[in-house]
Amino acid sequence: MSVNRREFLMSAATIAAVTSQPLFRGSEVRAAELGEGVRPDFPWASRETYLNCAAYHPISIHSARAMEEYVGYRLHGAPVDLDDVGASGHGTGGPKQQRVKERFATLINARPEEIAFVQSTSDGESVVVAGMDLARDTTGNVVIDELHYGSAVYMYKRLAREHGLDVRIVKARDGAIDLRDMEQVVDDQTRLVSMALVSNINGYLHDVKGISDLAHAHGAYIYADVIQAAGCVPIDVQAMGLDMCACSSYKWLMGSRGFGFLYVRQDLQGSVVEPTRFGHRQVTSFDPATDDWTLADGAAQYETGNVSNVGAACVHESLGYILKLGVSNIRAHVRPLTDRLQRELPAMGYSPLTPADNDSPIVVFTLPDPERTAERLRRANIATTVSVGARRIRISPSVFTTPDDIDRLLAAMAA
Repeated sequence: MSVNRREFLMSAATIAAVTSQPLFRGSEVRAAELGEGVRPDFPWASRETYLNCAAYHPISIHSARAMEEYVGYRLHGAPVDLDDVGASGHGTGGPKQQRVKERFATLINARPEEIAFVQSTSDGESVVVAGMDLARDTTGNVVIDELHYGSAVYMYKRLAREHGLDVRIVKARDGAIDLRDMEQVVDDQTRLVSMALVSNINGYLHDVKGISDLAHAHGAYIYADVIQAAGCVPIDVQAMGLDMCACSSYKWLMGSRGFGFLYVRQDLQGSVVEPTRFGHRQVTSFDPATDDWTLADGAAQYETGNVSNVGAACVHESLGYILKLGVSNIRAHVRPLTDRLQRELPAMGYSPLTPADNDSPIVVFTLPDPERTAERLRRANIATTVSVGARRIRISPSVFTTPDDIDRLLAAMAA
């Protein structure tokens, strides 16, 4: 949908006016305050019935203000304290970048020194694969499943084809991965079990604790792509037994593209996962008198060159926003919306591809006539992901979604 100059200026004025206010008046937020209560923070939700957060989550006016302030710094020169997002470009960034790591660490119950910045989810997984030297492993194997993200499947299949890596792919049963099928392929030669914690294909939330226990019992490590989970599904890397995970920030973290996170358990850093690329962010200082470098501690050893400072400014605000709302409240708000879709769409002829008891904000259904459904939704000004070739629709509501939004979707799909 196009935006004219007047609408753009009005949006900018709205951002300036509203972002001067605190996110919430009280110190605690309840799930009942979401939906209409936070809708003004996401202007996109007023222009369109937006149910496509698994593809791209709108940013909030608070993040927009943070990005605007950083751009102002680069354009005009702004107050000195804005330099703390890392505007100088030296070392591991300014204090705000460190707070970004602290906030993400809090979100997943990790330590800040276990968090590195990466450009994307695939970038993070590539760091793990290279650091474990899997391309040259002629005796071990890697286990994935068919609900993993396509780029990851491509990477492992290419390693199998070009380097002879033994890659074992577990098939899905009724939209889920059965732990008994994992048990058939994980053995004492398994180096890594890799999965998408929540699948982008159908929203399936893996039995991560069961899989991690299985992997660890055989001496293997476990990696999770958490881009469809971080910010919308509670993650506790310690309780789940995750050794490594990664995500970008432009989906449920309400951030921007080109900015993401890699978690590597502290005792695996530099040993199980070696740094394989190098840059100035790994260095905190250099003494020319001794020709000696002081290296950064922790997961910063996996970082290389610059990160997006405007991306850091954006996600600093969005992580604070998510932590203020609380992921458990976000789940409590969205769950009845997706439960309703799971109840009502099958009766309208749309077969579910997401298990009924699944606990993620993503639901997927088959489409008897995908072209017709896509046109209905377009006319009704409703955004989802419709895959014409795969004949399916993916629906993904978030914090600003209301029951009225679901009413509109159901009415359009029943027409």
